[in-house]
Amino acid sequence: MSRDLPMLRGTLTPHRPLAELTWLRVGGPADLFFQPADEADLVAFLTALDPAETVFPMGVGSNLIVRDGGIRAVVIRLGRGFNGISAQDGLVVAGAAALDAHVARRAAEAGLDLTFLRTIPGSIGGAVRMNAGCYGSYVADHLVSVRAVTRAGDVVTLPAADLRLAYRQSHLPEGWVIVDATFRAEAGDPAKLEAKMAEQIAKRDASQPTKERSAGSTFRNPVGHSSTGKADDRHDLKAWKVIDEAGMRGASRGGAQMSPMHSNFLINTGGATAADLEGLGEDVRKRVFQASGITLEWEIMRVGEPAAK
Repeated sequence: MSRDLPMLRGTLTPHRPLAELTWLRVGGPADLFFQPADEADLVAFLTALDPAETVFPMGVGSNLIVRDGGIRAVVIRLGRGFNGISAQDGLVVAGAAALDAHVARRAAEAGLDLTFLRTIPGSIGGAVRMNAGCYGSYVADHLVSVRAVTRAGDVVTLPAADLRLAYRQSHLPEGWVIVDATFRAEAGDPAKLEAKMAEQIAKRDASQPTKERSAGSTFRNPVGHSSTGKADDRHDLKAWKVIDEAGMRGASRGGAQMSPMHSNFLINTGGATAADLEGLGEDVRKRVFQASGITLEWEIMRVGEPAAK
């Protein structure tokens, strides 16, 4: 497993169950689970880790289904040593483990507008990897650069252009771990920015099942997006609409359900397995294709292996 692992200050746990770490509360264990104390600890670990070992960086599990058989990999989850936020001179630097909502609020307090992050579930590392967006703004519109630790343990700085951000995707080498990101933001009045975010929260809570166990939007909107992730209004389609038209609002399988409140939200109503959730998602994709010829693409990441039969 290692070239001789150093004395680590973080927590290294074999066969760590992951279900409690995901918003959908499903999934089997990781072969090995590492929570580094800080950047130096992460560098030391990756430098010493056998190059043949697969590394999977995991955020707060807000956009993730871990399959019931678990993950045959070393899962790395960043915590308190990676959640710092600073704002000055029109720039916001946020640790990869900082929650998107916290970054939006801290930026607003400093008179900087990153309000689009306020209602996006998850952490900054995941937001960068998925080019997350809301209300017409995307990470690609604001990202200046990221710092990451490579699979070999080197610390590198990448300009945003190197990530080739596109609709709900980025390009980062396998096993690299983002440790922080720098954003450029326009100036704004803190009170007005706070009011804007309060309005966004109210709008979200009125239209989405925020009290349920979900992982946010299940499928990407089908077509009509530019390379930066912005929608082209001439061709914009919404996943929820084609799901409705296929008659799948409220559809269920086991403990999994497509939310009656918002049909692009997959929820665990209680006792769902990862197989229930992923299976229902595939049912929806099949029905949508039969009804409209549209192939929905998953927005939720699915990782790991199914349970052994």
